[in-house]
Amino acid sequence: MAAQPATVARPTIRELAALGDLEEVYALFDRIWQPDRSNPPVTVEHLRALTHAGNYLAGAYDGDELIGACVGFFAAPPGRSLHSHVAGVSSAARGRHVGFALKAHQREWALARGLSEITWTFDPLVRRNAYFNLAKLQARPGDYLVDFYGDMDDAINGGQGSDRLLMRWRLDAPEVVAACAAGGGTGAVPPADAVAALAESPSGRPLVAPRSAWARAARVTVATPPDIEALRGADPAAARQWRGAMRDVLGELLGGGARVAGFTRSGTYVVERTDT
Repeated sequence: MAAQPATVARPTIRELAALGDLEEVYALFDRIWQPDRSNPPVTVEHLRALTHAGNYLAGAYDGDELIGACVGFFAAPPGRSLHSHVAGVSSAARGRHVGFALKAHQREWALARGLSEITWTFDPLVRRNAYFNLAKLQARPGDYLVDFYGDMDDAINGGQGSDRLLMRWRLDAPEVVAACAAGGGTGAVPPADAVAALAESPSGRPLVAPRSAWARAARVTVATPPDIEALRGADPAAARQWRGAMRDVLGELLGGGARVAGFTRSGTYVVERTDT
């Protein structure tokens, strides 16, 4: 009889406030992003102030080992929103649903405090994060933010600009409730009449369709590269081309009032216009 695969243990999620725990979070984020020492994602002092003021910090543990963490703070309007500032999972723990466990915990924490939404930003070129945010969590972007953080001197973003999508997670929306109950939602299916505004060329570079073909289309698809982080290391010029293309296409669509309806398993945004 063939051996059955071992069950992957779920991480333990708990709130953090003790100084030693904060130091572990700092060290974890330092290993993930490898930032310039003058500009880390968070500092221990920053975490200390946030947690002392009642904001959100939780860690995911495999036994005694910290494998993920998420930091958030209350946002405007008061009493309604939490902004999730930074979240990270160690590379060794990817594929174990640690990120989903952290976001589910954060959602319950926010609901218990009477909040109705959580916001955060992410790089629209990172395909796995786009699928996680839009399909698994069923969050939706509201704004395309150009060079939101300015130049970022770290191992992941260095020299590539910092465009971000601002996500809004409506905590009591039916699709969000269903996704959290099911352990995650599913990817979108692009409509048959959708116009491909941005695609991947055979050489792996961005291929933008003529603007006249998609600028006023009712439904549009916008592709992402398979692995932008690997591409940044192998071909920085191609990665920068993807940044520019995404900004020109998705940035223009959202700026013109279109909305992202979902993200497909194959790696494309499905965008709909409401003014056609």
